[in-house]
Amino acid sequence: MLLLYKQKKNKRRSKGNRLLISVTVLGSAGPIRFVVNEEEIVAAVIDTTLKSYAREGRLPVLGSHLDNFILYCPLAGTEALPPLEKIGSFGARYFVLCKKPEKAVEEEPAVPRKGAGIWKSWFHKPRNLRISSH
Repeated sequence: MLLLYKQKKNKRRSKGNRLLISVTVLGSAGPIRFVVNEEEIVAAVIDTTLKSYAREGRLPVLGSHLDNFILYCPLAGTEALPPLEKIGSFGARYFVLCKKPEKAVEEEPAVPRKGAGIWKSWFHKPRNLRISSH
């Protein structure tokens, strides 16, 4: 996908209508606003959003790999926007960016650690504490 994005990036210098869009990053304080060409593809909007987010020093730190993120349009439904689709084709100016859900990894059964009982035995070991009188 990244290779296709770079090829499209070189072709996107065409003139067209420009849009002021607002992208809310899930978990961030507020939206990021910037101007894009309506012929811009979704992957380029994600890239611009991540760069702006990092430049502003926002938290939480997201990373910069395009394939780890999904852009949604609240007006277009709950499906993620296709990365090679033009941003102007949705007729919206408000978007939500979030990380792709991580695949569930099967957890291995918990194996007790060998040293886990040391603290427990030390804690329960009787101590002969004598209080000396003066």
